[in-house]
This record gives sequence, structure tokens and C-alpha cells, in this order.
Amino acid sequence: MLRVPSYLLRVQLEDRPGSLGSLAVALGSTGADILSLDVVERAAGYAVDDLVVELPPGAMPDMLITAAEKIKGVYVDSIRPHTGLLEAHRELELIDHVAAADGRLEQLQVLVDQAPKVLRVGWCTVTRLTDAGPERVVGSSGAPETVAAETPWLPIHRAEALDATADWVPQVWRDMDTTLAAAPLGEPATALVLGRPGGPEFRPSEVARLGYLAGIVATITG
Repeated sequence: MLRVPSYLLRVQLEDRPGSLGSLAVALGSTGADILSLDVVERAAGYAVDDLVVELPPGAMPDMLITAAEKIKGVYVDSIRPHTGLLEAHRELELIDHVAAADGRLEQLQVLVDQAPKVLRVGWCTVTRLTDAGPERVVGSSGAPETVAAETPWLPIHRAEALDATADWVPQVWRDMDTTLAAAPLGEPATALVLGRPGGPEFRPSEVARLGYLAGIVATITG
């Protein structure tokens, strides 16, 4: 059976009546089917939305960009392959799965394995600053083999987007245009780190969401 490709399309559009409808019509004209929509950020005059879109077999994702940006006030921030629908309840499911795991190390492994889908990133790790330097405690399956030799941003006291062009960032991460964000995980010397190869940049609302999730998990893992 031929698998229907799906993509995660992040768009910025004018926050006015009818703008989302116009976008849906434009995407539909390419044969695309919108499966879900998630509001990432809303500010004065504009909104940033994530749409999961299915394309007919053989259709190119560039068609989505062309169709969307024909509409006045619409800008495509990024498009990337996607598996699994965006559902708000997945954060609660992740927290439940972490709580059900046996022991702190297993809980952290569950966290990094499931966080990429929930937070829409490529990989996730838990990193700790020790007397000998930074140490990767656990990492998701997509985490790069190359580990940062320095983490001058640790200790960390609040969730924040990290400077992905800084000297401490391994060259292989920079070559993949990886954007980064981190949040304290129970203590300033331990952080939950997110990597998004190819971008886009982390929005303030995404950073806040990371901090919220890390805070809850920290109370569970102890």
C-alpha cells in the first residue's frame, strides 16, 4: 500500500477573519488535505500556526509553499516531513508515561524518547554539568553522536532558546543548521535540551512550553 506523505507546515499569517480559510482553500487547490492545526503563537496583527498536511502521492512539498505564499500576508516559516498528528493531550500522555517508568534514569529516557514528537523537534537530551565537564545523561534516538565539549550556558535557571551559532556548538550541529533550546530539569546544572535540525527558530511560546513541561517532569523524577 502506497504511503501518503505528510508534512508539518509552519506559517505566519495576518490575524484577520478569513485568512485561515483562504490558506485552506489555497492548499486544497494543490490536492493537499489538512489533517490538523496547532496555534503556536498569536500576537498583535499576526498568528503562527502549524498545519499537518497530506499530499497526494508524487506531489512535491514545494507546491505547498508556492500556494500559501500567493496569499497576501502569508509567509511559510518552514516545511518538514511529519509523522503523527499534533494533539494537545500528548503532553499529558508523556507525563503519565514518565511517572509510570521504573526509576529516574528510565523516566528520563522515556522523556527524551517521547519529547521530540510532543515538542516538534528532531532530538532531545538531558545534559548535566559535572566537575569534569558536561555529560549527556540520556538522549533520544535522533540525538547526534557528537556531544558538546563545553556548555557555558550551564547552569541554567529558566527555559530559553540557545545561540546555535556560538563557539561551543559542535560544528556538525551548525552544519545541519540546528536550532537549540533548553530548560532546567530540577536543578540549574541539569537541563532538558532540544535540537531542531534545519530550524525553524524556537518561538517564545515554544520555549515557555518547554519550561512548563520540564518543571512538571522535574517534580516527578525528583
